[in-house]
Amino acid sequence: MQIHETISGVRKALETERAAGRTVGLVPTMGYLHAGHLSLMAAARDDTDLVVATIFVNPLQFAPGEDLATYPRDPEGDRVKAEGAGVDLLFCPDHDEMYPEPVLTTVSVGELSQSMEGASRPTHFAGVATVVAKLFAIAGPCRAYFGEKDFQQLAVVRRMTADLSLPVEVVGCPIVREADGLALSSRNAYLTAEQREAAPVLQRALKAGTAAVLAGERDPATVTTLVGDIIAAEPEAELDYVALVDPVTLAPATGALAPGTYRLVTAARFGIPRLLDNIALTVPG
Repeated sequence: MQIHETISGVRKALETERAAGRTVGLVPTMGYLHAGHLSLMAAARDDTDLVVATIFVNPLQFAPGEDLATYPRDPEGDRVKAEGAGVDLLFCPDHDEMYPEPVLTTVSVGELSQSMEGASRPTHFAGVATVVAKLFAIAGPCRAYFGEKDFQQLAVVRRMTADLSLPVEVVGCPIVREADGLALSSRNAYLTAEQREAAPVLQRALKAGTAAVLAGERDPATVTTLVGDIIAAEPEAELDYVALVDPVTLAPATGALAPGTYRLVTAARFGIPRLLDNIALTVPG
């Protein structure tokens, strides 16, 4: 596995590989790798000739008072895991390499960034879109792999890529879960034993919402209220939001649910971390 710490080094390496006819699969991460990240690398390994993973804790997507300084990090462990997952090239820039000057240019993805996570963390998606656009510019033509756990992020990245005509195919990959249903996240490391035991309530609540629709419920407010009530009943959970949205535009469902596919999305705080989860919901025709 090659390890690069400079933009010029990784760019030159990838240009050489593409000139030889090899396709590139890109997996952007903030490190502290877990099985969810490794599943993205496995998908890239299956689809492309050269797997590139990036590890960079991006300060632009953290608001003041958030956990930038304490975000979990394990650089040596990450390198071992990445190599074991078949990564060919690991890009690990430091802050000064990525942002040698104060950042004056940012990328905003309009209304897709304003609801749900955007309402709770107003500057978050501009930071995400900016660093992802930068990584895409560094990597060049490629397929880029993102997990569906951060579903709004995936939608934002897809729209940014399309709007800017970037030569990147964005690939969404399924959520990887623990045996009890908790979606894998680097921030799960913050959970106490009690919070960890309570956290699977997110998936249980989402499944209850899906079951209600399959049983005939067609009112979005009834579905989201059901999900929210289940989460709010858990003493360790502090509910942030529940939303039932279009999977592409993220527009909230209104009126009676028509046949089609939706995304049921939630976030809640368990002590320090805010945990996200979502589930695909299909209204039968």
